[in-house]
Amino acid sequence: MKSMTGFGNAIREKKNYQLEIEIKSVNQRFLDIQIRSPKVLGFVENELRQLIKTKLSRGRVDVFINLTYLGEQDKKVTINWQLIDTLYTQMTTGIKERYGEANALLIGKLIERFALNEEFVTIAEATEEDQELLAQLAKETMQTALRSIEESRSIEGQALANVLLQQAAELKQNIAGLASFVEIYEQEFQTRYQEKLEAFLGAEVERDRLLTEIAILLERGDIHEEIDRLIIHTQKLEELLEADYPIGRELDFLLQEMNREINTIGSKSSAIEIKNHVVQSKTILEKIREQIQNIE
Repeated sequence: MKSMTGFGNAIREKKNYQLEIEIKSVNQRFLDIQIRSPKVLGFVENELRQLIKTKLSRGRVDVFINLTYLGEQDKKVTINWQLIDTLYTQMTTGIKERYGEANALLIGKLIERFALNEEFVTIAEATEEDQELLAQLAKETMQTALRSIEESRSIEGQALANVLLQQAAELKQNIAGLASFVEIYEQEFQTRYQEKLEAFLGAEVERDRLLTEIAILLERGDIHEEIDRLIIHTQKLEELLEADYPIGRELDFLLQEMNREINTIGSKSSAIEIKNHVVQSKTILEKIREQIQNIE
């Protein structure tokens, strides 16, 4: 069993690059991957997303990627001086016409703002060789970070499993107690009903009539089928808690079925002892439901 909450990170270096990846995950019904990475790694982002999907099946997953260049900054920068000269001339003339003498500080700030546009300054992109290197570095670092977060999610998942196994045992014990009480209750009900009927009508009560009336009343409140299904569901719950694949969705569905059976028992029965078992079972199921919200 794995939790949907976890943290993993990895740092790797290759030639002139250092890459750091942090992965954080929290519970969510489906898998939602959010990657924040430098623009230069955009070409490999889809491959990284696919790697994550092979390891994580549910949860909100936030990925933070930081790339550091360790070598000398030898990227080629090309400045379009002709375009900047034209911009400077037109701005100087325009400012003189509008505001009188040219304001050197204003012109400098405006040119600085415009010059950041790619039309004025061009920085050479990573070469094909750099892209191959970065792609390999990114995938290797991601695989290491995923192993880290898987370990984190497994540790918390085991802690959850221990709690859930204990709660499942309590539920199983409560259902067994309910089943035992129902057997005794039906026998006592038959005896009490017969005594009351004889006291009301006298000793002359047709046995067939009596048995028919008792059978009708018992059938209306019969909960054996619901108890049998609950026992089966409890066994399935224990099996799932020992499974080695993502069980969160299946557990959620199973608990819905168990709640339905418990509610049916509560609606059919009026005996206070049965009502108490129903309340105890629903309390345990609610505790289990809260825990499984964080299971992958």
